[in-house]
Amino acid sequence: MELSPEPGDFPRAWDDDSDPEPEPEPDPDAQAEAYVARVLSPLQPRAAPPCASLLSRPAASAGALEPRAAAKFPPVGRPGLLSLPPELLLEICAYLDARLVLHVLSRVCHALRDLVCDHVTWRLRARRRVRAPYPVVEEEDFDWPTACIELEHHLACWAEDGRRAEYFCLADGHIASIDSVLLLQGGTLCLSGSRDRNVNLWDLRRLGEEPSRVLVKSLGTEKNSTHKGWVWSLAAQDHHVCSGSWDSTVKLWDMAAEGQQFGEIKGKAAVLCLDYRPDILVAGTYDRKVALYDPRGPATPAVCLRPAQMDSYLLCMSYQQPQLWAGDNLGQLQVFANRHGCFQLVRSFNVGHKSHITGIKHSLGALYTTSIDKTIRVHVPTDPPWTICTRSHHRVLNGICAEGNVVVAASEDSSLEVWRLQA
Repeated sequence: MELSPEPGDFPRAWDDDSDPEPEPEPDPDAQAEAYVARVLSPLQPRAAPPCASLLSRPAASAGALEPRAAAKFPPVGRPGLLSLPPELLLEICAYLDARLVLHVLSRVCHALRDLVCDHVTWRLRARRRVRAPYPVVEEEDFDWPTACIELEHHLACWAEDGRRAEYFCLADGHIASIDSVLLLQGGTLCLSGSRDRNVNLWDLRRLGEEPSRVLVKSLGTEKNSTHKGWVWSLAAQDHHVCSGSWDSTVKLWDMAAEGQQFGEIKGKAAVLCLDYRPDILVAGTYDRKVALYDPRGPATPAVCLRPAQMDSYLLCMSYQQPQLWAGDNLGQLQVFANRHGCFQLVRSFNVGHKSHITGIKHSLGALYTTSIDKTIRVHVPTDPPWTICTRSHHRVLNGICAEGNVVVAASEDSSLEVWRLQA
């Protein structure tokens, strides 16, 4: 038998024809705070969470979600993440990407921020990755977090011998051996210097298209050439580029002004290698000197500050204050420290090349070299360098540059060898 409902058995809202009031939208911030509070719950019953000032709000401003979120908190005596010893926290962080640890984990709370921002944390992380003395030149303000990020990215890109890298060959554009190469704008643009006396500009965003579309133009207003001699070296600082030639000059170019020349340094010997910084230009010349110039006065020749004498010819260099890494004609890597305006030799390395080292690219976490022995070697810049990959080529390789996920080598057969790396 069915029972008829009595009046008052249902809520009054059922008798009302008006629409019910919509429920308030969940507050994403409150949800996030509740989640982090659960993860970072305190160990002691009466102790405030280490991150309470960042994670909690007054109940009046937390919205309707606050009581429900609080009901999901673990029991008061249950241990939380921050109750772990710092050694275990660092062990957990070691399995996370370095960028995530630095840029995300450091924003969770003060305790994690202090742990992440301690350079000892990053020093231990870096040396655990390489298990060798690092860096070669120690300095007080060494950027350990950036070094770790570069180091881990470098190792990931060249895992499995770099087999996941895409390869391209740019064979049209020069009519003689290419001796230098330079990447700009994160690896989207490339400059190449050749014995045909030209500096060419390439757009690597068009890799895979017709070579004529990848080649943009040659720099300079000289008829048929950029320099009056072979172009041996290239370097850049922001949008300013310099090219060094066998004609004993260094020409300065403004890439923000479509590659117009804005200065020239006239030396006394052929310029074999260059590195460009905001207030310093380092040049290795055929008279076995490393000269420092100030390139900020384009109207007059730059002034040589203090040269350093060498027993061998430096054929290539890569400078990152205070370290100068250079390859010479004896197949050795030379590492200098810039101390009070003078380069002092710190270490010499044999990295396995059988002849002249013709190209070098050094950063906090990566090192590349090329040689007349027709190989590219990929290293980690430890003491001594740890070689993680070797690539052979059918012709002599005269230079190398790496930027972002792109590596470009200059070949004697007038081509550019390009690898687009996959991390």
